[in-house]
Amino acid sequence: MIDEERPEGGSHPTIRVIEFYSGIGGFQLALRRSGILGAVTVAAYDWDQLACQVYAANFTPEIVHKTDISTLTPAHLAPMNADLWLLSPSCQPYTVLNPSAKGAADPRAQSFLHLMDNVLPNLASQNTHPRHLLVENVAGFQDSSTRHHLVSTLERLGYITKEFCLNPLQFGIPNSRLRYYLLAKLSPLRFTGLDAAKPAQVLDHIPPHPATSSGSLLADVARPIRQYVNLTLDEEAVTQFRIPDRVLKKWGRLFDIVLSSGTRSCCFTRGYTQLVERAGSILQTNEVLDTTQVFDSFLEAQSNGDENAVRVLDPLGLRYFTPTELLRLFHFMDSCETTSSFDFVWPPGVSLKSRYRLIGNSINVEVSQGVCSW
Repeated sequence: MIDEERPEGGSHPTIRVIEFYSGIGGFQLALRRSGILGAVTVAAYDWDQLACQVYAANFTPEIVHKTDISTLTPAHLAPMNADLWLLSPSCQPYTVLNPSAKGAADPRAQSFLHLMDNVLPNLASQNTHPRHLLVENVAGFQDSSTRHHLVSTLERLGYITKEFCLNPLQFGIPNSRLRYYLLAKLSPLRFTGLDAAKPAQVLDHIPPHPATSSGSLLADVARPIRQYVNLTLDEEAVTQFRIPDRVLKKWGRLFDIVLSSGTRSCCFTRGYTQLVERAGSILQTNEVLDTTQVFDSFLEAQSNGDENAVRVLDPLGLRYFTPTELLRLFHFMDSCETTSSFDFVWPPGVSLKSRYRLIGNSINVEVSQGVCSW
């Protein structure tokens, strides 16, 4: 993202970073792994108190602030002299999972519009605006009026932009989570090798970087799920994460069920374990049995009035993915087959439900790292 500004010799300049909607630190971790030398986060803002606590437990606690981003002013941000803004605003106004999504009219979109409409133009008038921006959101953001307004505003302020829609599957990660990314650089900075592309074109891949000899970051085949899950959970954990009988009885056939040998899982959302459809996959730990045949037997027993019909499903070993397994799929933590270079921790008092919610609201670190590194 900022490779062309690195000096060939001597020390690297400090790159001052502000994170907006910092969550549990996905962008912070992606930035640390990106290889961008000299990057120093000077502030991280989020309205969610619990997210701020998790961020503080894993990164620099002094920089994270529980703040209503719509209250931030140019006078507050200008003295920070930030070179890079990282933004992952609320996705609820734009997600296809929300049939009543209102886009820019949604109250949850207002803080981002405030930054674009009030703060950034004012900083530009003082020449204290960032030279780089990176925005992440759900794929539905691509077709929103907010995205068109964002691009036009950035171009009016002298930025050039490049946009991507990327999926972790493209990076060899067995999870489908299509997301929109926008990179912006302040002119006369350029995207080497991409300037010939149509300005409004949204790329579905990260091209090889012309400044390196490496090819595309994208993988041909996703890794098996078994590299991310613990197949030897103790009895207590198995009980904790098994699918409740009441859920299986009523909704079991609606789950997306995956095997550890599989190479794809559905997008995990903040409602995982609370919702059945379109909230994320569940794991079948017994791969010997045929899922369809077992469910057919269960439905037949259920239709015949067998009160214990749900027991037919027991041999499948159905369970939810654990928060640790999701952190691996989101690449906050390394896979089971490697020694983790980062030990993610939960501060005391964070409930299981809250852990799923916070992870579901987060970003995939490896994909974001790929965008940062480009």
